[in-house]
Amino acid sequence: MFIADFLTQVLPFDLGLLPPDAFLVGGVVRDTLLHRRRDYIDLDFVLPKNAVKTAKFIANKYGAGFVVLDAQREIARVVFPSITVDFARQEGDSLIDDLYRRDFCLNAIALNLYTKEIVDPLEGQKDIEKGIIRMVSEKNLTDDPLRILRAYRQACQLGFKIASETRQTLQQLAPLLQQVAAERVKTELDYLLQSHHGCYWLQQAYEDNILSYWLENISPESIINLSKIDQTLTNLQQKYSLFKQLSPDFIALAKLSCLVIDNSTLAQEELIHLKCSKNEIKAITTIIKYLPCLLDFNSKTTLREQYFFFLNVGNIFPLIAIRAISCNPNNKLLIYQLIDNFFDQNNPIAHPKSLITGHDLVKEINLKPSPLIKELLTEIQVAYIENKISDKQEALNFARQYCLNNH
Repeated sequence: MFIADFLTQVLPFDLGLLPPDAFLVGGVVRDTLLHRRRDYIDLDFVLPKNAVKTAKFIANKYGAGFVVLDAQREIARVVFPSITVDFARQEGDSLIDDLYRRDFCLNAIALNLYTKEIVDPLEGQKDIEKGIIRMVSEKNLTDDPLRILRAYRQACQLGFKIASETRQTLQQLAPLLQQVAAERVKTELDYLLQSHHGCYWLQQAYEDNILSYWLENISPESIINLSKIDQTLTNLQQKYSLFKQLSPDFIALAKLSCLVIDNSTLAQEELIHLKCSKNEIKAITTIIKYLPCLLDFNSKTTLREQYFFFLNVGNIFPLIAIRAISCNPNNKLLIYQLIDNFFDQNNPIAHPKSLITGHDLVKEINLKPSPLIKELLTEIQVAYIENKISDKQEALNFARQYCLNNH
């Protein structure tokens, strides 16, 4: 049988070290049936007993990483270079009991690598053939409400549909998501935000009122803005090769900025609640704060204004550009010019290079260390990009005159 032979080949340890009654379960069985390949493989085994003992023995034999994930439920993990293997004691008195406690039927398929027997009491293989996600039971979703959001993530991941009865149940149980730890919710949201098809399923989750607790300010306008980002990004990638180098997790910040309130201070509170990192919060609030500035740019926008804009947004600029073109494609030619500036490392507006230092000002014109030094350096830089000065000596002369006129 193909599936058993393939999974035996990828097993990172000798099959003989597994007890004969160990069964491979979960996503890897499903994905192998779908002929889906992943760079990093997660294997999940259920055993009637001695799960932790078996895991520790295999880890010791191969010098692999080992950690007990849940001592009470007997769950342990062995980490190999490109494969993670989890061992868990089966829940209930039998393998069938264990499978009946899982989230969706297509994930409730077990395989014995010795006998090549597939155990599929909930007909998950038929669901795989139909391309649907069907719940095992309402109780199982209630037991771990994260499974409510996970249904949309797996639909996105597999390109499947959610069965209508299951979807109705997800809508009814949606309020239970507020019981789930923010870190777990964010992991599922991150997958949807980083996936090329994630916007569609975030829209479906919004329409089913799945997201309202964790993203309380989400609105129809949020979804409209979100839906435009992927096409905008595709267009920009065709025009600028450097946009292809932006990582999915970086692009996800632009998408998440669509789903929170358009006030940077209040958005920060939302993002803290969602357990976003400090860097993520800083990036998203920068997008929200400076997007209106970019949308207001026009042919009369001065070089000084452009300089301070780039100074304030830093490397978040590509994300603001994506949002701005998504919101107002009619202004894209001006934004293209700013993108050209940003990707040109020699552009003095986007990437200023100092003609002079604070030490030069102290030494050459006898200034004392003070806030005036920073003010002067800024004004010198603006004068440089406006072609009023071009070298160090002119910068010093400018500084002397600036002090006479203003201080």
